[in-house]
Amino acid sequence: MHVPDGFINAPVSAVAGVVAAGAVAVSLRGARRELDERTAPLAGLVAAFIFAVQMLNFPVATGTSGHLLGGALAAILVGPWTGVLCVAVVLLMQGILFADGGLTALGVNITVMGVVTVVVAYALFRGLVLVLPRTRRSVTAASFVAALVSVPASAAAFTLIYAIGGTTDVPTSKVLTAMVGVHFLIGIGEAVITMLTVGAVIAVRPDLVFGARGLTTPLKLRVDGELVDAQAPAAAPAAPGSPRKLWIGGVVTALVLAGFVSFYASASPDGLEKVAADKGIDAKVEEHAAAGSPLADYGIKDVSNARLSGGLAGVIGVGVTLAVGTGAFWVVRRRRTHQEAAAA
Repeated sequence: MHVPDGFINAPVSAVAGVVAAGAVAVSLRGARRELDERTAPLAGLVAAFIFAVQMLNFPVATGTSGHLLGGALAAILVGPWTGVLCVAVVLLMQGILFADGGLTALGVNITVMGVVTVVVAYALFRGLVLVLPRTRRSVTAASFVAALVSVPASAAAFTLIYAIGGTTDVPTSKVLTAMVGVHFLIGIGEAVITMLTVGAVIAVRPDLVFGARGLTTPLKLRVDGELVDAQAPAAAPAAPGSPRKLWIGGVVTALVLAGFVSFYASASPDGLEKVAADKGIDAKVEEHAAAGSPLADYGIKDVSNARLSGGLAGVIGVGVTLAVGTGAFWVVRRRRTHQEAAAA
């Protein structure tokens, strides 16, 4: 889904850049309400995890693959405002270091892959959680549906931008049909990954899942054959434990996925690349400005062994994304702390 330079003309790319910058600015303010001393490191981990899983292209049809977009996952785990920032960090690192997604198209990519996926997924997720039983199982089920819908919604958003500023003359209806069709299939993979990840975190640390806050089921007692809410004795709430174990486990998982499992990812073009080649919307694609980067195309320049080259590039990408993301989220968190102290 990474849009390269040349698919969208310069004026529309510039407008998309303004929209993306505005979304990031608003999200920075909103993230101050979502982040605390425990969740700020988790947000950096989510960004690194999304980077790692995006390297794992999975086959969805003959000659076509897909990968995680991550907007739904980030929004549910750390909140919608922070989720937009997580995806933006990933796309920025991919564009600058790995020549993945055009630099002039960065605004398009953040808008399509970050803003649209987060807004659609989190709105649907919250709606489902409100009508489903207030249980952890409902959270994982809602995360599946939200992630599934967010991917074709992102494809539709790209088609709209292409209809306004596409550099080739291909009927919008053909682009829309092809994009939504293949990305619905990709959405199934996105939904499975999102559901499994959210379910795994809820199983060990439900207090750290933003989308699961306030969803604990009250204790029930059977009185005269009827279930009634139990009156728990007043007691001081137990202090939540450190997220260190979860953080370490998540980092190790991301490093293994990017450094080892990624070698076995599908080599077929992803949904956008396949549609672009089939429909001819890539006729004016431009070479990436960072094509000469030592890490371009997720490999280490001058390292001939493909497994070693790709694995090292993946590990570096996870490390850089983790460092940049965690640092950024700590700064956002500290600004909130300073504002609260000033207000007091």
